[in-house]
Amino acid sequence: MSKNREFDIIVYGASGFTGRLVAEYMQNQYGRSVNWAMAGRSAEKLAEVRDLIGADPQTPLVVADAADPASVRQMVSRASVICTTVGPYQLYGSDIVAACAELGTDYVDLSGEPGWMHEMIGAHDAAAKASGARIVHSCGFDSIPFDLGVLFLQDAAKEKFGATCPRVRGRVRAMNGEFSGGTAASLGATMEALGKNPELFHVLANPFSLANGFQGPAQPDDSKPVEDEVLGQWLAPFIMAAINTKNVHRSNALMGHAYGEDFCYDEMMLTGAGEEGKAVAEFVASTNPLEGDDVPQPGEGPSKESREAGNYDILFHGTTASGDTLSVSVGGDLDPGYGSTSRMIAESAMCLLQDSDGVAGGVLTTAPAMGQKLIARLVSNAGLYFKIEG
Repeated sequence: MSKNREFDIIVYGASGFTGRLVAEYMQNQYGRSVNWAMAGRSAEKLAEVRDLIGADPQTPLVVADAADPASVRQMVSRASVICTTVGPYQLYGSDIVAACAELGTDYVDLSGEPGWMHEMIGAHDAAAKASGARIVHSCGFDSIPFDLGVLFLQDAAKEKFGATCPRVRGRVRAMNGEFSGGTAASLGATMEALGKNPELFHVLANPFSLANGFQGPAQPDDSKPVEDEVLGQWLAPFIMAAINTKNVHRSNALMGHAYGEDFCYDEMMLTGAGEEGKAVAEFVASTNPLEGDDVPQPGEGPSKESREAGNYDILFHGTTASGDTLSVSVGGDLDPGYGSTSRMIAESAMCLLQDSDGVAGGVLTTAPAMGQKLIARLVSNAGLYFKIEG
């Protein structure tokens, strides 16, 4: 929905690694049919990236620096939608969210930082509702495939059974690719914040901490290897579950508990059956993919060939109160942390711009803000699939 601003979308952080991929996607997918601009701290670096990705030479450049709140506010005032890849967001994102909420500018990010998101909800939800700004966090691999995967399953269950599923299992069947350096940096910033504010632990540990004060039933333990009695395979903890599950429960709360107030959801990685599956699960549980020398630093990332060789596949298995079951899958044809994420956030910005008239303002999640319209965009444009398996 155009707000009669100078630009439809500003990609902030376009000179960084992930932001460059977003800008490249916008150029290749939409060209100048959408009035979008590239933003960052240095006009010179932005111009270099514009040339590097083959963007139209007329693509506007906007200088803004998270360390200069006035420049951030000026940037926000010029756009209908801010699409920001500049993280960790708890270090560099708060002024942007505040300005968007005040000025009525829509906003998407890649945040996997639940403590900061909890803070933003408390500080800016009311202002965003008043101004009409749709503030949507977690518009990348965390948490779009999971948040929209559960929505897709629940909508299919309603159509098939006339009821939603109070129990849903999210199971990562395949994931080939790297976590982003930004994800690793966000984890580091969260741990540092936890050291300064131990009360943050309660937010991080509570699966309902983003659910507007609602406290649902005890959730399944996803912290250690276990054999899934329904699927007959061993499971290992999934490192992104801590943020994804919170977003799914927030979506349920924002949609008036469409999945039920007794909704239970967990995410784990499938590692196979028998003793071999158990051994793999125990190995996965003993490692941290966001630590070590191989983790990219912010601003770095894998080659184009590596990104295109990646993929992911997630199974969602739902059970209704009457015992009926349904399985759906969600996946993508690029590595999750960079290639697919850059397309997901770009399409989220486009969905808010073009497909979300009538959606009220507030600090939202992707399911209530964009839902099936974003699923359609991701399937048509971004290399994702949403399939009913039976």
